[in-house]
Amino acid sequence: MPQWAGSSWYFLRYIDPHNDEAFASKEAIDYWMPVDWYNGGMEHTTLHLLYSRFWHKFLYDQGLVSCPEPYMKRTSHGMILGENNEKMSKSRGNVINPDDIVNEFGADTLRTYEMFIGAFELSASWSMEGVKGCRKFLERVWKLQDMLIEGDSYRENLETKIHQTIKKVSNDFESLKFNTAIAAMMSLVNDFYKEKSINKAEYATLILLLNPVAPHMTEELWESIYGGRAYQQKWPEYDEAKTVESNVEIAVQINGKVKATLGVALDEDEESVKAKAHAIPAIAELMAGKNVVKEIYVKGRILNIVVK
Repeated sequence: MPQWAGSSWYFLRYIDPHNDEAFASKEAIDYWMPVDWYNGGMEHTTLHLLYSRFWHKFLYDQGLVSCPEPYMKRTSHGMILGENNEKMSKSRGNVINPDDIVNEFGADTLRTYEMFIGAFELSASWSMEGVKGCRKFLERVWKLQDMLIEGDSYRENLETKIHQTIKKVSNDFESLKFNTAIAAMMSLVNDFYKEKSINKAEYATLILLLNPVAPHMTEELWESIYGGRAYQQKWPEYDEAKTVESNVEIAVQINGKVKATLGVALDEDEESVKAKAHAIPAIAELMAGKNVVKEIYVKGRILNIVVK
């Protein structure tokens, strides 16, 4: 069927394409329908989506399908604009050929950039600097193998950050927040570089988290270090208790102005926090010869010392 008519029920035909007696058998419809997740461009929301739901509801009223709705979930993705913030078109001369990006930077870079460019449902302008930034990120992940050390568990000083990252990436993937998931992995990679090392347990988790984004590179890394296929491994799991920071950095103020920072335990008592703050050279100097009017401590956030 031509045009909108054909596109209004094609998902039903897909489930039983060789049936010569009906558009789909009852068994196939009962098994496959409704569609779990339907994604399309924003421009189809008031056209194709409206028409396909109308057709499906008519078929349901006629007893030809077993579910009243064709889709369980519907999402719409934004449009990638040209670098000049206009819709890409040959007449405007702002079209980006993905083959050119793949040839110059690799398929994983293109995938990473398209997922990192912005919120899934919003339009975003193409940026070659952004492409180069994603390539640099992947190169940093690749070069971590030069810092690889033995270790079958997360190191204590990185454990919280790793569990937080697993949680965020897992949840963000489920909710299509790919850009913030990648940002979380970038932050974790920065921490490994600060440590100047990464152990095998930590690298394995990073590779698996990044695998849906950059499958070619991560599969090669996995095979060379661990053997087998990354996509066949179990997805990393996080411990909720280990996502909570046990230590935090608070601001120390004098008369409402930040003068220093201090690392404290979340459950540390107020008097201990005050004593540590008073011992900071910069704070001690500012308090010298002055009367402490009051001290206000907001647990895990800030200590304000009012002097006169």
